[in-house]
Amino acid sequence: MTGSLWISFWIVAALVLVGVYLSWTAGRLDRLHSRIDAARAALDAQLLRRASVAQEVATAGVLDPAASIVLYQAAHAARQAEEEQREVAESELSQALRAVFAEAAQAAAVREAPGGEESLGELDRAVRRVPMARRFHNDAVRAARAVRRHRVVRWFRLAGHAPFPMAFEMDDEPPAALDGRAAR
Repeated sequence: MTGSLWISFWIVAALVLVGVYLSWTAGRLDRLHSRIDAARAALDAQLLRRASVAQEVATAGVLDPAASIVLYQAAHAARQAEEEQREVAESELSQALRAVFAEAAQAAAVREAPGGEESLGELDRAVRRVPMARRFHNDAVRAARAVRRHRVVRWFRLAGHAPFPMAFEMDDEPPAALDGRAAR
């Protein structure tokens, strides 16, 4: 009787340890998904801010008409894009910003206008924050994907019904003329 009691004890202890491990892993995965959600919200806020400031600069009347139209249309498309087209629209806004501010003359024209220094500074900050927000989001996605690839997570379906996390891939290279250090 004593031998079977010890075997039962070890079986129960092993089951408790497995249960604790599975619970800890599920909690970790839940925290990673929460981190992805928070990082995505921050990324969305930075993308919206960048598009809004770009639209303000485009409608301020300080850029040449062609540059204003290109920048406004790209910013408007980025703000109105459906989720499936968002990466493409944001990349096109980055390309429009680089095209409009390819030369320092456009940045100087904005800077010389009343309130232009503040607008250009705000646009520069918005453009530089997007890559950081995207990097934080994609790092969280990478971490969650690494946990979700483990066999134990798949076998026990610890991710539940959460969709597989997707990275946000876009062209976020800032225009050289907007670089706060080089433009002044």
